[in-house]
Amino acid sequence: MPMLQKTEPKAAPPPVEKIKVKVNGCEVEVPKLTPDWQGKLVPTTMIQACAAAKVDVPHYCYHPKLPVAGNCRMCLVEYGTQALGPDRKPVFNPDGTPKIAKAPRPAIACATPIAPGMEIYTDTPAVKQMRQGVLEFLLINHPLDCPICDQAGECKLQEYSVDYGQSASRFVEPKVHKPKRVDLGPRIVLDDERCILCTRCIRFTREIANDDALGIVNRGSYNTLTAYPGKTFDNNYTLNTVDICPVGALTSKDFRFQMRVWFLKETKSICASCATGCNIIISSREEKIYRYEPRENPGVNSCWMCDYGRLNYKWIAREDRLAQLRSPKDQVGVRQTGPDGRERPPANSQAKWGAVLKEISGILERAESGSVAIIASARQTNEELYLLHKVAQRVGAITDSAPRLGEGDSLLLNADRNPNSAGARLIGIAGEPMGSNLARIAARIRDGRIKTVVVFGEDVTRHGIGADLLGRLDLLIVSDILPNETTRLAHYLLPGCAYPEKRGTFTNAKGQVQKFMKAVEPPGEARPEWELLHELLFDVAGQDGARSIEGLFNQMTAEVPAFKGMTWAALGDLGARANT
Repeated sequence: MPMLQKTEPKAAPPPVEKIKVKVNGCEVEVPKLTPDWQGKLVPTTMIQACAAAKVDVPHYCYHPKLPVAGNCRMCLVEYGTQALGPDRKPVFNPDGTPKIAKAPRPAIACATPIAPGMEIYTDTPAVKQMRQGVLEFLLINHPLDCPICDQAGECKLQEYSVDYGQSASRFVEPKVHKPKRVDLGPRIVLDDERCILCTRCIRFTREIANDDALGIVNRGSYNTLTAYPGKTFDNNYTLNTVDICPVGALTSKDFRFQMRVWFLKETKSICASCATGCNIIISSREEKIYRYEPRENPGVNSCWMCDYGRLNYKWIAREDRLAQLRSPKDQVGVRQTGPDGRERPPANSQAKWGAVLKEISGILERAESGSVAIIASARQTNEELYLLHKVAQRVGAITDSAPRLGEGDSLLLNADRNPNSAGARLIGIAGEPMGSNLARIAARIRDGRIKTVVVFGEDVTRHGIGADLLGRLDLLIVSDILPNETTRLAHYLLPGCAYPEKRGTFTNAKGQVQKFMKAVEPPGEARPEWELLHELLFDVAGQDGARSIEGLFNQMTAEVPAFKGMTWAALGDLGARANT
């Protein structure tokens, strides 16, 4: 990944031109032009004006990040504009207010631009009747399978039927049957009987994913969604169509029949599969993660995420997770598990951690300057890298992080597979370029100058420091989540936490600092790395810093120039740009 470049301050944008309209009698001022799905300024529509007035207009085909189709007709509203006389001049009421002439026909709110003085009516008897009619048509051939549908609890057809539909059906004829349980692609199952032909999935694959793979065949009641003949629906963004499908037509094979959504706990987090840092929601229940979904952030991932990152969570619950603290005096004991099968810490875990960290700090404090190397993963949080950097400064250690590269794309997937490479550079713990110090560390181990190596979150045997070199060390301290060759050779093994098991911040490839929250508990004796590093730094340097992640972040921003002026609270849900 290239270095973050300093950018020149941008000139202040011109003032936004606004116009006044009325929604159900309440006046609201909205911008005359609004960015469309491509970011181009286009006239503001009725549905956007209603949203600004906090008035809900039901819709199916409309999506703010997709081209407008205007085919579901669920957003029909009545409206009026200023009346014009025979001379085509505006007509006013006796009190001087503009006279409003109600349009003879309704309009679709998603595609009709607003005009100055326009009045929009969303709750008139005619509008209610139109919504009932649209829903009645949509439900004519829709299967009555809500109890077994994966979309139950998130289905807009279900919700709108209750809010705007009729209580009874007048339809008695046999329903049209269409293909069910269609294997549309490696990650998607299609039920055509549930499809309401909103075409969101078609527009997404064509315009956003640049894969014109889906379309509609047949006519009338027999319209059917399908993939191109002879091909499967397979790109790195297919599961976004499950998110935007308003009904249960498209479902994820990974989540299908796993859990009812109303049982799930939702946690705001960040995808750690690459340097893009997509904002996500982690859905979990009883310490088990069931799915990732994108969370909207206009400056990072809009409201999308790639399938690669979305499905990269199964490793968190692997049975071979490192969950026991190990030292030369304390070999691996019997696994202790709770009723749910997850490993639980022993009663004396905290005392054990304290004793081990005091041993390690004593060794590091006595180490000669230049005899210690610290290798930190760019998958660690900013706070953990900051603490590691302070430990390195205290003991005079050489530091670096390992690069992790893959194939990227033009949408969201970054070739840098580390979520926090930018943070490692800004804090100063990574070499320039990243990984350039690893060869120096290997050479110094070989000639005996480095005798102690601390590794956080990396298998260094894959980065030029093989098992033969690690065997020459007097001391190898390793903190990791999953077993590997480096953890096998460690004298001290400190079980760490996966990012959904702790709180912290990452800095993405564009310099956006974003926080994530804790979703599930870690197994066994595993602890968030920032906690053990804080304790280690106190033992080595006598620096008793913040006792919470909020305080630690604020302490870091006071010392690291790139984060100057930031606070944990001010990051909010969308993050803030680093000073690069």
